[in-house]
Amino acid sequence: MRKIGAALGLLSIAGSYTYAQQWENVGGVQTVSAGGSSFNNLVVDNAGNYYLSYYDVTVSKGSVQKFNGNFWSYIGGSAGITTSYATYSSLSLDPAGNTIYYTNMGSGLEVRQFNGTTWTSLPSVTTATTNYQASAVSPSNVLFTYGSYGSGTVKRYVNGAWEQVGNAGFSEGAEFAEMVIGSNNIVYTSNVSNGLRVYQNSVTASAIDNWALVGGSIVDAASSGESYSSDIAIDANNNVYVAYVSTTAAGKKLNVKKFDGTSWTQVGNANFSNGKVQHVALAVTASGTPYVAASRWEDDNFLKNTVYKLDAAGQDWVTFGSDFISDGEAKYNDLAVDNTNNFLILAYTDGSTKVKRISLANISQTCSNTDPGNNAGDTGCVTFTYQGQPVTYSTVRGSDGKVWMQQNLGSSQVAISMGDTASFGDLFQWGRWDDGHQLRTSATTTATSPNSPDGLAGTHSYVIGSPSWWGTNIVTDKWTASNAAAVTTTVGADPCKAAGSGWRLPSQAEWAALVSAEGIANPGGAYSSHLKLPAGGYRSSSDGGFTFAGQRGYFWSSETSSTGGKYLYIGSTLANASSGAPRGQGASVRCIKDGNAVLGTSDVKLNPIVGVYPNPTNGILYIKADAAIESVSVINVVGERIKAEFSNNQIDMQSLPGGVYIIELKLKNGQSISKKIIKN
Repeated sequence: MRKIGAALGLLSIAGSYTYAQQWENVGGVQTVSAGGSSFNNLVVDNAGNYYLSYYDVTVSKGSVQKFNGNFWSYIGGSAGITTSYATYSSLSLDPAGNTIYYTNMGSGLEVRQFNGTTWTSLPSVTTATTNYQASAVSPSNVLFTYGSYGSGTVKRYVNGAWEQVGNAGFSEGAEFAEMVIGSNNIVYTSNVSNGLRVYQNSVTASAIDNWALVGGSIVDAASSGESYSSDIAIDANNNVYVAYVSTTAAGKKLNVKKFDGTSWTQVGNANFSNGKVQHVALAVTASGTPYVAASRWEDDNFLKNTVYKLDAAGQDWVTFGSDFISDGEAKYNDLAVDNTNNFLILAYTDGSTKVKRISLANISQTCSNTDPGNNAGDTGCVTFTYQGQPVTYSTVRGSDGKVWMQQNLGSSQVAISMGDTASFGDLFQWGRWDDGHQLRTSATTTATSPNSPDGLAGTHSYVIGSPSWWGTNIVTDKWTASNAAAVTTTVGADPCKAAGSGWRLPSQAEWAALVSAEGIANPGGAYSSHLKLPAGGYRSSSDGGFTFAGQRGYFWSSETSSTGGKYLYIGSTLANASSGAPRGQGASVRCIKDGNAVLGTSDVKLNPIVGVYPNPTNGILYIKADAAIESVSVINVVGERIKAEFSNNQIDMQSLPGGVYIIELKLKNGQSISKKIIKN
């Protein structure tokens, strides 16, 4: 599979310049395959379309689907493109994204090509039985395959026929075969046989041009029985990376190495997974940032999968998004980078094929934790720890004068539509902390004993059934504790307080004031408000099912009701802040900050009015202020100060690329004001 990254661009989304990193279902669906599946392959084209192949149990054939940014559909119009079983397979794409190739175990090594309209069968590479296989397309659009037949053989498809590339049998087999082709026209293969081996040859090599072991030696001594999968990837500078499982003596843990042009070097800490792993997948960005997935193979977490990234220092591997991504056993992991939209995508089988993604945009962005200005719609940002990971959320001044988060807890971005799945975030049960239960992928369980916040220690699942979660409905109960250690029988921990001083859940009255000030009367109006409230739906307290996602909004308040807890309900024709629901229902959490009301009329003289317009702008930005301006700074979405001419209360942004910018105005009275601007 070809995993070559292009340069990561910045993802500019209206209303947001910061992102939190959480996994989301691609296309808003929990499963992509119609039923059971295996042997997942994932590739992404330069337009940001995702291509997924898998062995489809429902038809006993190989199927290929495409995600076009909105929904999944079968390539060719229907499931099952092979004649029979396809339990070993590969998927590859030409550099322009015009032609898709699918190889599978069938009558030898079968190859199919999709030209945008129909699938056609190419001549079989070999009629010999071929289990392990890989494919990749060269920069000149030539298809290459690598298979386990002949103890490891590579061929290319030229003028309607298959030509052998280099000597056959060079890799001593091809267990867990993988292949990539660099922009330098070098073909790299990897396999596990008497150690992890990576070989190279030219795309123009003849049958007598022997394959060479990269670095002159094996990468590691792990055997196929120990490793049970490995992967290879390449960055834009043709640096080669491999991920694999260490030897039994080293604990069968996860490792990543890189070829530095001379030898294989360790990337980050060695043997970094928390236990034995299988089903390894690797993807690398154009700039050389590696991400690796693996499924844990022991204890009570049998085969749940995790994705890892390097820490800021580039020394230690840390989990990315959450400790475990799958609900149950995860097999046949595959990773890819969406360069167009800045996502890392993970495909895996957990009963059926599931595809999730996580934002890579602005991971390194810094935030000054500056509150929004005094005008409704002004934005700021806040950085805190959520699900064990540092996240940065956009904040906003509402029309009620208060400072709110502009994102739901657990979301990866500010909503760009009412039904934007990336903005839905997590669904909390009333009175519970950030313990993992709120994830839309969390498992379900029965009520704890005691059935109150002090009985939750070690529980990370979503409570369903009868008795329901904290079902006593005592109206004096509270959701105000500062952290999980401070909970009692009657007081739950407020997850908003993790964001820092002043942050908390809103009250019923604050929701009512916000609804009135913003004129919210339906989900469309909620999205159009300054808070960009999406219709995230709710999760059932009886069976854990999801309802009205993309249609209605449910947002908890900190107050109780006779039925459990109060929440803001945003239905098709109304917005009601006094609604009540069982505490076991899962609803969105949106946080508010204390002490940030807009200053009253009597304070206006001490707080100058500053306007920046037009917004969006085509290049010339005008500033209107009733106080003298000392200096102006233009800051892009990664925190860099950009040079822009400022004179006569005008900022010339005509030479800047389109996107989101922050304008920082320093007034001569010492006050600083920030405005978010969109440059067309």
